[in-house]
Amino acid sequence: MNEPAVAVQNLVKRYGSTTAVDGISFEVQKGEIFALLGPNGAGKTTTVEIIEGVRPATAGTVRVLGHDIFDRDGSRELRNRIGVLPQDFHTLDRLTVKENVEFFAGMYHRHANVDGLLELLEIEDKARVRFGNLSGGLKQRVGVAAALVNDPELIFLDEPTTGLDPEVRRATWKVIQDLKAKGKTIILTTHYMDEAEKLADRIGIIVKGKIAALDTPQSLVSAFGGGRSLVIRNGGDAAFGTLRRFFDEVSMEGTDVVLPIQNTKDIQVALTALVERGLEIEISLRSGSIEDVFLRLSGFRMTESGEAK
Repeated sequence: MNEPAVAVQNLVKRYGSTTAVDGISFEVQKGEIFALLGPNGAGKTTTVEIIEGVRPATAGTVRVLGHDIFDRDGSRELRNRIGVLPQDFHTLDRLTVKENVEFFAGMYHRHANVDGLLELLEIEDKARVRFGNLSGGLKQRVGVAAALVNDPELIFLDEPTTGLDPEVRRATWKVIQDLKAKGKTIILTTHYMDEAEKLADRIGIIVKGKIAALDTPQSLVSAFGGGRSLVIRNGGDAAFGTLRRFFDEVSMEGTDVVLPIQNTKDIQVALTALVERGLEIEISLRSGSIEDVFLRLSGFRMTESGEAK
């Protein structure tokens, strides 16, 4: 069997008396998109930075592309085989897009064709534009180009679409899918549950320094997603209190009321109760999602800004 792109075994990271990563183990297979999710402070960023070789571990082993990441000679070679897009990518504002990418290319003995990268990311028409004059979405694409400039086998993308509008987010998704089609291995960290569900072959969820679940998106939803739910838009306390008289599992998401349903009878009971209360309601049915999985495993809720609370 081929060795995985990344193999993490019993990884531990402590800061004094605080354990940020608590004995986790997982593998990332070559050619897959692997998403690592978790609320702020769960240990996912620390884990990724250890794998990247920028942060030491307290205990455990990490092999990346066949090399021990803690071996100095091995980690030096790996720098030429991995690419990293940090969350808040920034570079030289006064240089043009092409000059910036060429600057990063000059750091490597072997690098991809710069013009080809700009074309891949659909920013070739911005080649002569100064980086400081770009929109946030275009700056992020330059960051992806910088991460790809050494033609890496393994790519780390940390929050690649944070702050981007929906159209640019989806264009970035296509770039990531195209990279997978070219045989690249991608480790993705994101606060956007729909992004992980759309892109990832497998998802690992870290909670309090431990792996709470790891599987394909479909399998995670089947195991932890909770099936279908009835959503009462802007139902507020009135709808919540009404449904609590008949059902135990009722929750609030902002002003919306969410009721997990087992069958059509549950829907009939809920609607009858709300109508008899005299409430004007707007309802929808929602299938289980990775966000539901995240909520169940972590006890956190994702806000509109993408933060876990």
